[in-house]
Amino acid sequence: MFKFITHRPLWVNILAGLLLAIIIFAVFLLSLKWLTHHGRIGIVPSVTGKKFDEAKKELIKAGFDVAIQDSIYVDTLAPLMVIKQIPDGEEEVKSNRTVYLTINRTVPPLVEMPNLIGYSYRNAEMQLKNMNIKIGDTTSKPDFAKNAILEQLYNGNSIVPGTKIPMGSVISLVLGDGVGKREFVVPVMTGMKFCEAKKILEENGIVIGAIVTDANVTDTCSAWIYKQNPERLDEGKRIQHIRSGQTMDVWLQVDKPSQKDSTDTPLPL
Repeated sequence: MFKFITHRPLWVNILAGLLLAIIIFAVFLLSLKWLTHHGRIGIVPSVTGKKFDEAKKELIKAGFDVAIQDSIYVDTLAPLMVIKQIPDGEEEVKSNRTVYLTINRTVPPLVEMPNLIGYSYRNAEMQLKNMNIKIGDTTSKPDFAKNAILEQLYNGNSIVPGTKIPMGSVISLVLGDGVGKREFVVPVMTGMKFCEAKKILEENGIVIGAIVTDANVTDTCSAWIYKQNPERLDEGKRIQHIRSGQTMDVWLQVDKPSQKDSTDTPLPL
């Protein structure tokens, strides 16, 4: 079977082998251009701003492969819209190259609501902007901390920090407007339950400051106020006044105390 090889001199076989190797290598080099599409240049279509399906068809028709590199969420753009492409549109590249696309997500990702209470409005605005959360209506109520965030609302309800909400959601803020100009006589809160007094004070723009409870108080809401600061009368028995946005400290106990001044109404009318 191999007589045609063995009957020849060794140097002839070596020469034949070298010649065969040279022929194979030459064929490979000549076909390399065809295998790699060397010299075949294509213009990448610009598909930024188009829907993914439309962009994919256009790129494939132009002779390019398509792959999704990333997806992000921009609430001002349509779902599945192409946001970015690599290579850029109108760039000259090899015609069979893969074009990588970044598209807009169809469903917004969830983010955790931060705790903005006590922040200034400017700081809260920056933090929400960085999280791609919008600021809706802003309202104000009397509080000594002017422009500080007092409440954060989502769909009209208070939202607890850490609650997951869709990116792009709208958060409304309640700000303190500083000490108000409305001045009235210090109300008498002694002899009232804490939650009842708190509601009345907040309606009049007075902020609850320190809350001092006796050791046996377990339910703050139903505890009774037996002392307040400021009092209605000062040391000289002169009537004191308070403004919206100022604070009042209260002391709580389990038993109902006697009303210090039964002729005083809890709040001025």
